Amino acid sequence: MRRLVVALCSFALVLVSLTSVSAAAPPDLSYYSMRLPTGLTVADLIKDGYDVTHGTRPTVVATPAEAEQLRARGVVLGKTGDVYHPVSRSEPGGATYYGGYHTAAGHEQHNAAVAAAHPDLVKLYDTGDSWLKTQGQGGHDIQALCITKLAAGDCALNSTGKKPKFVLHTQIHARELVTGETAYQWIDLLVSSYGTDPEVTELMDTRELWVVPMANPDGVDVVASNPDRPVLQRKNVDDSAGGCPASDGGVDLNRNSSFQWNVNEGGPCDETYPGAKALSEPETMAIQGLLDKLFADTKGDIDDPAAASTTGVFLTLHSFGNDILAPWGYTNDDAPDKAALVALGKKMGALTGYPVSTGDGGVGYFAPGATDDWLYGTRGVPSYTFEIGPDGGSCGGFLPAYSCMASLFWPTLKPALMYAAQAAATPYGKLPITVG
Repeated sequence: MRRLVVALCSFALVLVSLTSVSAAAPPDLSYYSMRLPTGLTVADLIKDGYDVTHGTRPTVVATPAEAEQLRARGVVLGKTGDVYHPVSRSEPGGATYYGGYHTAAGHEQHNAAVAAAHPDLVKLYDTGDSWLKTQGQGGHDIQALCITKLAAGDCALNSTGKKPKFVLHTQIHARELVTGETAYQWIDLLVSSYGTDPEVTELMDTRELWVVPMANPDGVDVVASNPDRPVLQRKNVDDSAGGCPASDGGVDLNRNSSFQWNVNEGGPCDETYPGAKALSEPETMAIQGLLDKLFADTKGDIDDPAAASTTGVFLTLHSFGNDILAPWGYTNDDAPDKAALVALGKKMGALTGYPVSTGDGGVGYFAPGATDDWLYGTRGVPSYTFEIGPDGGSCGGFLPAYSCMASLFWPTLKPALMYAAQAAATPYGKLPITVG
């Protein structure tokens, strides 16, 4: 009962660079809210191969045939929208697709351009390789930018710098298009506003603003390989476990960290497959290695609170659900700093309109091995998942119309990103006043 994209048989493609692959048209897919019968859980559906995601309530992405299979099991479905929206035809291999979203190559061109144009504000780092690159099959570097008004000692790969650090981490799940595009616009805001916008100027004089705009570039190549109807590739493309249709291979990089990794998250063909072992994937090693260098350990055992003097804030962006998830994400047990984490989350929530939750957020499944839990659990840095966008409509789901970036997502997220960066100086102390 393989999910959703089984028609993409052209993805016997890991032997070549994915940027050149032309995919078959994906099947018709829709979003459905679910009410489950007694005895059936979200975790059961995930293990049975259904693509369940985080919406206002548990949401499944399904073909019409899969919807009928679920109804036959007693699941009450409510269609909330279609996955695809009409776009002007675009050509594969360019810098953008699906109306304006940037490809992996488009992000890399942008990163290089802003670093070259603003050497006093930007340092560009190669933090490691994607899975395909480690196999000598094309692939990408995992890039990170540090943006600040550069002074001696700034943007070094260590935790001893004078400026507090804010990290924005996006598109670890490749199909979540809004996330990477938000990073793109955040970078542009910072480099274009220094010296002209007092709030941005103050921020860049006093903070290091780190951005990982594309944590899963091989996966982004798969998504963009059909530019008018993007492929719903969530995972990276590591198919070394074998035994799966090409479109179902890969590892969920947000289940692969070395913190609370759980072998029971799913098998190799499941969307939540955590990999053969913790920290098995080069993309995870690159990001975890970067964060390990940037932040000092201010937290003892897992049940110990972080030191009051801890600095830094980390945001990882996902789609969809219109909410903010604070640690923990692997359990419904309270994090030792829950009150402070929720307080900062509510400040950001006041700017986005998103509620704040912990644990499974009421959806019915956890995220052991996630990036944000790793950073908070091992370093004490306040770390959050933003689930961006509603369940349905033209601005909903994984593939919103590109026009929604300007009409909805960027106006909603910009104030929260500014606030999170300001809060990085004293995240467990006196927080900035919420404005906007």
